[in-house]
Amino acid sequence: MPLEALLLDVDGTLVDSNDAHAQSWVDVLTRAGFQASFDEVRRLIGMGGDKLLPTVTGVSKEEARGRELAEERTRVFMEQYLPRLRAFPDVRPLMERVRSRGVRLVVATSAQEGEAAALAKIAGIDDLLEAKTSSDDADRSKPDPDIVVAALQRVKTTADRAIMLGDTPYDVEAATRAGVPIIAVRSGGWGDADLRGAIAIYDDVRELLRRFDESPLARAR
Repeated sequence: MPLEALLLDVDGTLVDSNDAHAQSWVDVLTRAGFQASFDEVRRLIGMGGDKLLPTVTGVSKEEARGRELAEERTRVFMEQYLPRLRAFPDVRPLMERVRSRGVRLVVATSAQEGEAAALAKIAGIDDLLEAKTSSDDADRSKPDPDIVVAALQRVKTTADRAIMLGDTPYDVEAATRAGVPIIAVRSGGWGDADLRGAIAIYDDVRELLRRFDESPLARAR
């Protein structure tokens, strides 16, 4: 089947932001009296806050305290960490090459809508995107498949005509459960064993661009 859409995770895939997300959670949870180590939280980045928060604290995001913690975490991330973030090298050239083949680009992230929009601008691809889907568009965040399914629906395509690009085992699980093949990159800090199930694994988007002609993106034309 021809490739119609590339579904894009952003954090750790296009933008070097996973550590910043983890540290913003640690900052907020520690101040609130919870024991939350950086390493513990870092392994959960890629999930949405609806799953990360109760895993670390036992507090649901549906509870008043959970909502307060999540909102404060968003504020801290956006104000203190976001301005320092940078895209990984060659993000835009890769996306331009994908677009030149008639493939639509769709963000599919566990981040909230405001974060997703800001991160897409940092990645330098906001003007190349067909659509963005975030945790606001799904009942359940990754590793549930809801965000991936929402991205497919947003551009009116099917799983067999799409590929996803991500960096965490939560991306791999979400894509697989939605029936979408996924290319993984190691730039988010995960190893090959963690990314098992991906159809191809690269160090980062720069390597994917360099090896584009032998990648699933080229073969799936």
